[in-house]
Amino acid sequence: MRLLVLGGTEFVGRSVVEAALGRGWEVTVLHRGRHAPPPGARALHGDRTAPDGLTALTGAEDTWDAVVDTWSAAPRAVRDAARLLRQRAGRYVYVSSCSVYAWAPPAGYAEDAPLVEGASADAGQRDYARDKRGAELAVLDAFGADRSVLVRAGLILGPYENVGRLPWWLNRLARGGPVLAPGPRDLPLQYIDVRDLADWVLGAVERELSGPYNLVSPPGHTTMGGLLEACATVTGGTAELRWTSPETVLAAGIEPWVQLPVWTPPGSDLHDALHTADVSRALATGLVCRPARDTAAGTWTWLRNLGGTAPRRPDRPPVGLDPETEAKVLAADGPGGGVSDTTP
Repeated sequence: MRLLVLGGTEFVGRSVVEAALGRGWEVTVLHRGRHAPPPGARALHGDRTAPDGLTALTGAEDTWDAVVDTWSAAPRAVRDAARLLRQRAGRYVYVSSCSVYAWAPPAGYAEDAPLVEGASADAGQRDYARDKRGAELAVLDAFGADRSVLVRAGLILGPYENVGRLPWWLNRLARGGPVLAPGPRDLPLQYIDVRDLADWVLGAVERELSGPYNLVSPPGHTTMGGLLEACATVTGGTAELRWTSPETVLAAGIEPWVQLPVWTPPGSDLHDALHTADVSRALATGLVCRPARDTAAGTWTWLRNLGGTAPRRPDRPPVGLDPETEAKVLAADGPGGGVSDTTP
């Protein structure tokens, strides 16, 4: 199989490249040259935001079985790439997002849920949801529904994460001591390990799949307790998880998802949108999700190899709770008040 990855040097794109090389595929990456691609990939350089950013593709006689694209800014960059490649690639796999569904999607939403309005394939950068949906429209316009795969990913975790969610938790738990753990402990979570996403994407190419897929683990694949306890274990087991009620966390003015990554209050629109998607279509087409312990361990190994500091995308805000706020909440809450559970 011959694969073209637009990007291919960070997080999702890099994981797809590594997985394809591991299968013996011939892989070409088009990237800006800021990071080296995985060894074994053929590298072409180009900046998709520049007028001549795709020139490296136009002079070659290459054809590919599939293109994988993870772009998340102006949809017209995807439009231009898809139009250029529609006669030279068999399939276009676009890594989109569950954010393309109209807010707030109901619990258990599937691929036929209403989508955001106002998206355009010709647009410049707007907001994340419309940018992703506009890119979907660009792919569909160039490749048609029968040669397009729209990967509507949810929360993505794992090695190479450049948003900082799981790296923040791992580093916090590695420091040890009492840790503010947002409850309830059995709060169901839904996420996808980037390596499982990559494996499914390559399987979709091999099986010539098409259409939209919610690509995330089944709801309740793990819990907040399961994830944080896995992180505590792989980082040395010296942290003391202080399970604190959602009411206490919110009353302290702590922002879900941002200051306490991954966590969303139970019963909220945010939790339904991020942790309840129907993924039966992806499961029926080969999605396999590894245990939380494997995700935590793989990410921690990668993070330690970097010296503990993960790369961070400049277009995303920093995540995590500052030590002063955490200490104040723990001190005010005490070992018993408002605590839903405690892990030794």
